[in-house]
Amino acid sequence: MPCFGNLKPAVLFPVSSTDHFKSQAIMKTQCVSARSTRSIAAAMTALAILAPMDTAQAAVFKDAQLEPLRDAGKYAELEQKAQARLKANAGDAEASAALSLALTFLDASDEKRLDAGAKQAKQCTERHPMVAVCHLAEAQNLSMQMLNMGMFKAMRMVGTLKASWVRTLELDPGSFVARVELAKLYLTVPGMMGGSVSKAKELEAGVRASQPETARIIRAYIAGEAKRWGEMEGELAALKPSKDSAMREEIRGATMQLAQVFLTDGKDLAKARSLYETLLRSEPDHAGAVYGLGRVHSSMGQPDQAIRNLEHAKTLIGADDYPIDHRLGDAYLAKGDKAQAKAAYARYIANKRANPANAEEARASLAKLR
Repeated sequence: MPCFGNLKPAVLFPVSSTDHFKSQAIMKTQCVSARSTRSIAAAMTALAILAPMDTAQAAVFKDAQLEPLRDAGKYAELEQKAQARLKANAGDAEASAALSLALTFLDASDEKRLDAGAKQAKQCTERHPMVAVCHLAEAQNLSMQMLNMGMFKAMRMVGTLKASWVRTLELDPGSFVARVELAKLYLTVPGMMGGSVSKAKELEAGVRASQPETARIIRAYIAGEAKRWGEMEGELAALKPSKDSAMREEIRGATMQLAQVFLTDGKDLAKARSLYETLLRSEPDHAGAVYGLGRVHSSMGQPDQAIRNLEHAKTLIGADDYPIDHRLGDAYLAKGDKAQAKAAYARYIANKRANPANAEEARASLAKLR
């Protein structure tokens, strides 16, 4: 197998090294060169948050109090509820896992909370080794911790991450999260680190009849790994509309990444725009598609339209997931408004949740304006 100079995010195709989307990713490389080092760093920025789920298999928790809070991303409330439950019953496995997830995701930039989430997950798996959600919480926390690790340390953790997903799926074969994330892992890491397209295909085949939407998502990723963009687009388009927030997040993440393929280097701006517009129709209240359209207008040399879209994206759900101020700086600079460009770059650099690659670019652009 040749040495790969590119690293694939878990949506399984190249993305800009300076655009960060919340989707899981691991390294796919056979050697480390200057070019692959940059690729690894880029892919690491796409590491994980809680995975999207089929409506039928969406629930992480069986408990009717915990699951709605998790599904809505209300991690502060989930933390309070889990702590209260554990105070009443220290042996409550689901509350223990819920506390780990809340600690992990409420503010993923807070290393102390991530460490606390890791300790809580370890306690959960040690006290409840046969409870799948404890292992899921461990895998999710590790995925987020890998974002903050050095490149080589993160690579060494791939085996541990895979083992956590494997164990989750062993204990709960119906888990959408474990099946999809394990499939992504197999598709993303090289064979020498345990990657295997055939194993990903086995995971898809195992639920083709029982969980058709899960299987379709995995097939989309398999197509993306092979750079069969039309096939991937077709699989995503065939997914049934869902009210489940996590399923929508899955579709959004994959669509954004596919659009990025066409956006990069102006490969096919019309296709990128079409994908963003389709996404916008399905979720007009989310920042992703509007941000993407702003990027398209910037690439088309239309800074005014880009600025309108990017400013609007800042007011929408999920705005923190995208490097909006960085791209606003670029758009203002293209328009010739250096004062606004400086302000936007400075805001992004000061943002503690900024993607390091984007922050580096913004810092370089700001330095040129001084």
